Amino acid sequence: MIPEVNGVKPSVVSRGVRGPLGRAACLGAGVHLLVLLGTPAPAFAAGDDTSLGAALPLWSVSPFVALLVAIAVLPIVAHAWWESNRNKAILSLALGLPVGLWMLSLDAHLVGETLGEYVSFIVLLGSLYVIAGGIHLKGAPAGTPLINTATLAVGAFLASLIGTTGASMVLIRPFLRANSHRRRRVHLVLFFILLVSNIGGALTPLGDPPLFLGFLRGVPFFWTLRLVGPWALGLGFLLVLFHFVDAWFFEKEDLETPGSLVEDSQSKEAVVLEGKRNVLLLGGVVAAAFAGGVFHWPFGVREGLLAALALISLRTTPRALHAANEFTYHPIVEVAVLFSGIFLSMIPALAILHERGRELGLSSPWQFFWATGVLSSLLDNAPTYLTCLSLAQGLGLKNEVVGMPHELLSAISVGAVFMGANTYIGNGPNFMVKAIAEANGVRMPSFAGYLFWSVLVLLPLYAALTLLFYT
Repeated sequence: MIPEVNGVKPSVVSRGVRGPLGRAACLGAGVHLLVLLGTPAPAFAAGDDTSLGAALPLWSVSPFVALLVAIAVLPIVAHAWWESNRNKAILSLALGLPVGLWMLSLDAHLVGETLGEYVSFIVLLGSLYVIAGGIHLKGAPAGTPLINTATLAVGAFLASLIGTTGASMVLIRPFLRANSHRRRRVHLVLFFILLVSNIGGALTPLGDPPLFLGFLRGVPFFWTLRLVGPWALGLGFLLVLFHFVDAWFFEKEDLETPGSLVEDSQSKEAVVLEGKRNVLLLGGVVAAAFAGGVFHWPFGVREGLLAALALISLRTTPRALHAANEFTYHPIVEVAVLFSGIFLSMIPALAILHERGRELGLSSPWQFFWATGVLSSLLDNAPTYLTCLSLAQGLGLKNEVVGMPHELLSAISVGAVFMGANTYIGNGPNFMVKAIAEANGVRMPSFAGYLFWSVLVLLPLYAALTLLFYT
């Protein structure tokens, strides 16, 4: 008997290779590899990625584009097939591995740097995910509009310290328990995704994957504190709006419900933090990530420390805490397999954009803010951030930070982090929070429905950011 893989039934997993999509991916990988390895090598100086970007054909970015489109479309049109991480790995490597092997024959040093960035990226996300999975908030706060607003404010602040994924996983279940008596809860989850799973993570490189990728590409650790203006504006706007919306729903439901909704909303059980040692381990992750960037540790030192902290968490956290958090490795494995293909297939795209980006006509901060944001809404915001970063570096503008003005990098960073909230696929935690909410009886909107409500809420904020910071 074939066992279940990541909770997916054998019939679904086996279709990863034997089904039409699996066979197409494997066949495509073989053809893809033969075509690339049979392509004449472009003329360029070895180790010079700028010359490589000028020599590479434009069609070499097609695997990268295809992978991003697949990530956006397949969860909607082939949801059952997409649930298996094995199937994601097949597709990701089918598109990424041939590109990586081809680029290895052209510039081994560039491929080595890319693989190093991938390892650093996954180790950081993995350590944050594993350690946060050992922190459990037992009980629930009161489910009143004021306490709900305070909970979201705390979650948004935590997102910059332990990452949007970590903060979301720690807080979403207590938040839902606190409001289990409410009949209208969709708006609670919507604002949770906007604030905790996305915008709250804009202040540090640990907060959101795009910012950590920027840190790996040379952005100073504390540079993201320059985003405090957009971050404060975003949090202030959304928290005030949420409080009024939640109070309106609360009063409306109180009139419709027999008894007192205020009394039903009071906490029936004290909130207790379990797994306190994991809070100290998270502090170790922050310290190691910071020190590795500031003191320029050799590759492997920071990564080894982060992996060790995650292993300590796994060995010392009681199984009951992981069970209470419904902790599984599925989400982090999903990130690892998808980004393996993304990092490999994006090598030609980044090299070309770095060399020929000025041909696209983007130059001002507001243009980069909206371009990065719109693409982050439709694709994942982490590769979108790197793509626009490379594009901006190729413009030859004033070098204030990593080859561009501060304002331009701010526009790219805020566009990626903020507009990753626009859709379920814009940022990793969005789908995770949606799934947990639905498991707790919340009927979440469809893909299009969520897009409508998120844009309706966020569009005034984006307009204000454009006018105040990027024009």
